[in-house]
Amino acid sequence: MVLWLIFAVMTAAAVFAVVWPLGRKPGAARGGSDRLVYQDQLAEIGRDRAAGLIGEVEAESARIEISRRLLAAADAEAPAAAVPRSSQPLWHRRVAAVVAIVVVPAVALGFYLWLGSPDVPDQSAFARTSTMPGDQSIASLVSQVEAHLVQNPNDGAGWEVLAPVYLQIGRFDDAVMAWRRAIALNGESATRESALGETLTAAANGVVTDEAKQAFQRAVAADPSNAKADYYLGLADEQDGNSAAAAAKWRALLAQGPPDAPWAEFVREALARVAAAPAPANGPTAGDVAAADTMTPAQRSELIRGMVQRLVDRLHADGSDVEGWLRLVRSYAVLGDRDKAKDAAANARRALSDHPDDIKRIDDLVKALGLAG
Repeated sequence: MVLWLIFAVMTAAAVFAVVWPLGRKPGAARGGSDRLVYQDQLAEIGRDRAAGLIGEVEAESARIEISRRLLAAADAEAPAAAVPRSSQPLWHRRVAAVVAIVVVPAVALGFYLWLGSPDVPDQSAFARTSTMPGDQSIASLVSQVEAHLVQNPNDGAGWEVLAPVYLQIGRFDDAVMAWRRAIALNGESATRESALGETLTAAANGVVTDEAKQAFQRAVAADPSNAKADYYLGLADEQDGNSAAAAAKWRALLAQGPPDAPWAEFVREALARVAAAPAPANGPTAGDVAAADTMTPAQRSELIRGMVQRLVDRLHADGSDVEGWLRLVRSYAVLGDRDKAKDAAANARRALSDHPDDIKRIDDLVKALGLAG
C-alpha cells in the first residue's frame, strides 16, 4: 500500500510540473506595457511645461516624439488583442494538459499491470534475506509431492519424481525408500535399478554395498549398455581390492561408449587411478575374477572374505603398505563388518605411526565411511 501511495505522489508531482505552466494566463503584451509608459511621459511633459521647466517648443517636440511611439505601441498591441482565446496556441496547451493528466498515467498503469506483479504480497526484509528462492522452490516441490503421495500412495510416477529430489537434497534414506516404492509399483528397469544402487551407495558414504551391487547387476542384466551400473560395478571391484577387475570393466565401458559421453572423462580418471595402483600381493587371479561373475551372492561374499584374509595376513607381515590398509578398511565396510573396519583402521594407525600423512588418509577414509565415533 505504501508503494502505491509513493507512486501516486510521484505521478501527481510530474503531472503538476507539466500542467502548471500550461495553465498560466498569457501575460500582458509588451505593447500594453509600453503604451502606459508613454502615457505617463506625456503627462510628465505637461507638468514640466506648466512649471516652466521646459519651453513650449521643446515640449511640443517631445509630445510629437512620444505620441509617435505611443501610436506604434498601440498598433503592436492591437493584433494580440484581436486573437481569440480559442486560437491554436491555446488549443495546443489544452491538448498537452489532457495528455499529461490522463494519457501518461493511463499508459504507465497499463505497462505496470502488464509487466509488473501488483497482486504479489509484500515480504518483510527478513523473509527476503533468510529464504533462498532455490531452496524455497525445492522445498515447495517436495512438500507438494509428499502431500500428493499421502493421498495417493500407489502413484508410482510420483515416487519416481520424488526419489531423485530426495537424493539431491541429501535425504538418502528417503530416496532409497522412494526408489523401492517406484520399482514395486512401476516394475524393474535398468534405469530404476541403477538409480536405486546409486542411492544405496550414497547412503553408505560412497561404499558399494552388497545390496547396491545386486541392484547394479540387475540393471546390467536388463540393459548391458547401462553405463552407470557398469561404472559402479567397477567401483565395487576397486573397493574390494580387485583393481584388475575394475580396470577391465572401465576399459570395456569406455570402448562401448561414445568418446564424448558426459561420463567418459570421469571413467578415464577412475581407470587411471586403478591402473597406477600397484597390484596387491596374494591378490585375485584372472580365474578368480572370471569366476566371480558366475557366483551367487553368498559365494561371491565368501570369495571376498578369502581375499580379505589374504590381505590381512600380508599386512601383518608388512604394515607399511598404506594402500593395503585402505583396501582392508573399505573391504570390511563393504562386507558390513563395521567393528572389523574400525579395528583395521586402529591397526593401520599403529603400523603407520611414523607416517602422519598416511594416518591422515586412514582418518579421512574412516570419516567418509561413517566409521568415526
